[in-house]
Amino acid sequence: MRYKLTLEYEGTNLLGWQRQLDGPSVQEYLETVLEKLSGFHSEIAAAGRTDAGVHATGQVAHIDFDTAMEPWKIREAFNANLRLLNAPVVVLDVKQVSPDFHARFSANGRAYIYRILNRRAPSVLLQNRVWWVPVELDVDKMRQGASYLLGHHDFTSFRAAACQAKSPIKTLDRLDITTQGDEIIFAVEAKSFLHHQVRNMVGTLKLVGTGKLQPQDIKTILEARNRSCAGATAPACGLYLTQVFY
Repeated sequence: MRYKLTLEYEGTNLLGWQRQLDGPSVQEYLETVLEKLSGFHSEIAAAGRTDAGVHATGQVAHIDFDTAMEPWKIREAFNANLRLLNAPVVVLDVKQVSPDFHARFSANGRAYIYRILNRRAPSVLLQNRVWWVPVELDVDKMRQGASYLLGHHDFTSFRAAACQAKSPIKTLDRLDITTQGDEIIFAVEAKSFLHHQVRNMVGTLKLVGTGKLQPQDIKTILEARNRSCAGATAPACGLYLTQVFY
């Protein structure tokens, strides 16, 4: 029987989703619990391999059991064992799905937000959960620059060197920039993303906000298809995987 897990995690002290040799990961914590519950080791697949320091409020994974179990019992068993491990991971919801469901390959869209704290004073409450930018940012200009990124493009300029995607061509369905108090929030949606694509776009749009770039420069950078033309990668701490669409 296959079950879909919706997950929340605080990524500050995690090396990302994928199991690593030199530190804890979301996958390692979940597989440790699954092995305890089922009696055998099984690799758990997720909708997105988030990087070290990245958070999630709506990550999705799937697991298999030999026999049927009530979903709420699976959720409670996972969370009880995750607490014993002091894991910064919780299972929000469990649903039984068809055997052909796959957390990654069945997904047809993913949504992220990126949070910038834009004020002179840093925050002790939001440390490691936002990117603190003490220089005033022009949100309207960043919105103008973001408009050039929407749609179907070659995003080589915003692609990490280590990206393993077969093609740099992606379709960006949404890139909204809103404000909430001292925070600037980027809401981004696409079927899939290149490695570091969201963080590279945010890092470049931040330069538009400071005036180091003009909004129309984003179009030039995009068309250059050269990573060195874009801005630095924004820190992982501001990025959240919020939803996966099926």
